[in-house]
Amino acid sequence: MSILDSLPDEPEEDQSPESPTPPNQWLDKQEQLKPPQMKVDAPLRMVETAFLASTASLIWFINYYFPLGPVLRIFFPVPIALVYLRWGKRAAWMAAVTSGLLLSVLMGPVRSLLFVMPYAFMGVLLGATWYRRVPWIVSITLGTLLGTLGFFFRMWLLSVLSSEDLWIYVINQVTEITEWVFLKLELLATPSVFLIQMGAIALIVLNNFIYLFVVHLAAWLLLDRLGNPIPRPPQWVQVLMDYEG
Repeated sequence: MSILDSLPDEPEEDQSPESPTPPNQWLDKQEQLKPPQMKVDAPLRMVETAFLASTASLIWFINYYFPLGPVLRIFFPVPIALVYLRWGKRAAWMAAVTSGLLLSVLMGPVRSLLFVMPYAFMGVLLGATWYRRVPWIVSITLGTLLGTLGFFFRMWLLSVLSSEDLWIYVINQVTEITEWVFLKLELLATPSVFLIQMGAIALIVLNNFIYLFVVHLAAWLLLDRLGNPIPRPPQWVQVLMDYEG
């Protein structure tokens, strides 16, 4: 008998189902058993949305009790628009709702509604238009329409709560302005009621148009420095502001 014949036979590989699992399959199973990793952006999105929503509410709160003229009013829709630019539509709507709820706790539901319509909605609208890089004339026009609707909503709500028609006070003011203009133009005609109402609506639209233009200017200068630029203004605005960006 030779030495080779005396060596034990090598065991054959067991092909049965009970054979040990290959290393690759072990790695796959371990990866499946790992807990899901939370996205890093999720907490940051939540924190920034809450912070900017509270900022918008705080600006409204301070301006209501300590009015500083039109300075703070310019920034009413800007924080929510910034949320849209940074985190998208869902976060912007969450910021609008959060700011409304916060103001309803601090100041009551009526004053909260006066902020939500139109300024919170305006923030979402401006954020959407700036995110899509539409021209200024489009975003200003859409914001003007929303601001005009917000004015009439405010007049309706306050008229219901005060049981008085506040539109009459607006008409009286416009009537005095119209009569003064007719007097300066030496017109002997008396302005009709329809003309006075059209003049009131035109003044409201013009006021909102100027307001939206100033909001765009402030956002253009501010958000550029925060790393979230809005679309470029018309060339004449850049020349007027002597801005190079």
